[in-house]
Amino acid sequence: MAKTAIVTDSNSGITQEMGRSLGVSVIPMPFTIGDITCYEDVNLTREEFFRHMEAGDTITTSQPTPGNVMKVWDRLLETYDEIVHIPMSSGLSGSCQTAMMLADDYDDKVQVVNNQRISVTQRASVLDALHMAEKGYSAEQIKNELERVRYESSIYIMLDTLLYLKRGGRITPAAAAVGTLLRLKPVLQIQGERLDAFSKARTLAQGKQTMLSAIEKDMETRFGGRQNCHIYAVHANCPDTFAPWAHEVREKFPDMEVGEDQLSLSICTHIGPGALAVAVSRKLEIG
Repeated sequence: MAKTAIVTDSNSGITQEMGRSLGVSVIPMPFTIGDITCYEDVNLTREEFFRHMEAGDTITTSQPTPGNVMKVWDRLLETYDEIVHIPMSSGLSGSCQTAMMLADDYDDKVQVVNNQRISVTQRASVLDALHMAEKGYSAEQIKNELERVRYESSIYIMLDTLLYLKRGGRITPAAAAVGTLLRLKPVLQIQGERLDAFSKARTLAQGKQTMLSAIEKDMETRFGGRQNCHIYAVHANCPDTFAPWAHEVREKFPDMEVGEDQLSLSICTHIGPGALAVAVSRKLEIG
C-alpha cells in the first residue's frame, strides 16, 4: 500500500500546530501589508492581522510561490510515495492552477484536488482525505472522491461593514455609502467558485434568519437531509457576538453537532471583522 501525504494551505483554517498534530503539511498563505510580505501563522498572527486591518493598513492576498510549494512536496516525497494537495478553491485564487501546473513534473506522484472549497469546508476535505489515506485509498482515489463532491458545500456570511468590500473594489463607494446609511446587513454566499451577493437584511436578526433558512434549504434540497451534513458556526474576529450566534445555530439544528471556527484570513481580507457565518458540507461516506 502506498504511503500518502496530505498537504493543504492555511486557507483551510488549519494552523501549523494543528497540522503537526494531524499529520498534515500546511503551506502558509502570504499577505502583503504595506510593502511587507507576511505569512499566515508563521510571522503573522490573527491578532496582528486584525490590528493592521483596523488601523487602515492596506492588506492584499497572494498565492504561495512555486518554489515554496515544491519545497514542501520534495521534502515529503523523501519519505512518502505520493501526495494529495488540497488548495483553496480555484475560483477564489490562482494557487490551485499553479499547483496543477507544477504537479505535471511529478509523474503522477502529486494529485492536486480542485474541490472548490475554502475555510471550514476546505478543512472538512482535508480531514476526509486523511481518513481515506488511513483506509488505504490511493492519492488518485482520494482526489477523485473529493472532486466528486466539490460543489456540495455552502457558506453564508453576514457582513458587519461594507468598508472592506469598498476598499477591495467589489462595490462602489456610492453603494457602500447608501448601504451604510440604511444600515444594511449584506449576506454573501460561497458555493463552489465564487463569493457572491445573496441577500440584504435590514437588521441583525433578519440577517441571521436569512442565513439559517438558506443553510436549512441547502441541506434539505441539495445534500439529501441534515443527517448527511456537517455544520459549522463561524465568525470573523467578533467573539462577543459570535457566542449568541453559535447558540442560535444549535437551537435551529438541535439534532446536529455544530462545529465552531473562525473564517480564514483570506476571506477576512475582503469582508473585514465582525462578520458572522454558517457553513455546511456533505459528509463523505468512506468505506
